[in-house]
Amino acid sequence: MSRAIHVFRSPDRFVAGTIGQPGDRTFYLQAVHETRIISVMLEKQQVQILADRIGALLDEIHRRFGTPIPPATDRVGDLSPLVMPVDAEFRVGTMGLGWDAESEAVVVELLAITEGEFDESVVLDDTDEGPDAVRVFLTTAAAREFAARSSKVISAGRQPCPLCNEPLDPEGHLCVRTNGYKRDAELSKSIDFIDPEVFNSLAAQTDPSFLVDEDDDDPEGPDDEDPGTSGPSQA
Repeated sequence: MSRAIHVFRSPDRFVAGTIGQPGDRTFYLQAVHETRIISVMLEKQQVQILADRIGALLDEIHRRFGTPIPPATDRVGDLSPLVMPVDAEFRVGTMGLGWDAESEAVVVELLAITEGEFDESVVLDDTDEGPDAVRVFLTTAAAREFAARSSKVISAGRQPCPLCNEPLDPEGHLCVRTNGYKRDAELSKSIDFIDPEVFNSLAAQTDPSFLVDEDDDDPEGPDDEDPGTSGPSQA
């Protein structure tokens, strides 16, 4: 059976949100286009990693290519909760991040957790083999907003640190007033993040000037063609 790849090329909404009380929350990412809604479940650390990587990617895109990028901000226009009921399509195991130079869009891919290893070249690719996935294309403004909202969602309900005023985590705290020491803090070893050709066009084969040097072990980038009719669904 072919894998399912849910593609949102122009989502009305792509947000992080939670269900539950502080200290006992379940984190979700939700993509919405008209009446189509796809939600996936993931860890808080994964939301933070994705938000941080998106911010770093936008800064690097501006530095390398001169692409106009909205400035970082903590202001969020969309503070509405997740669309209910939330029915998770899958739990996220691996995340991918890319840049589509042709449409000037950040590409986020969320892949279902798998029991065994899989070929990482399937990230941002439309091959029939591999985990189910959700692929979202975001404008630079939407990507900034996603990162800003994600930070607010993560910090919601937590008490501020008395030294640096940043939110406290139950598992520890990276405090700038104590040289970043975080007691007993460790990210889950199950969290993977792959940046396939993160600074390359998805159509890099037709424009080599956008390519950057990569290690031989890096996964190959995807084709720029639309997914086939037997594979992903699109919005």
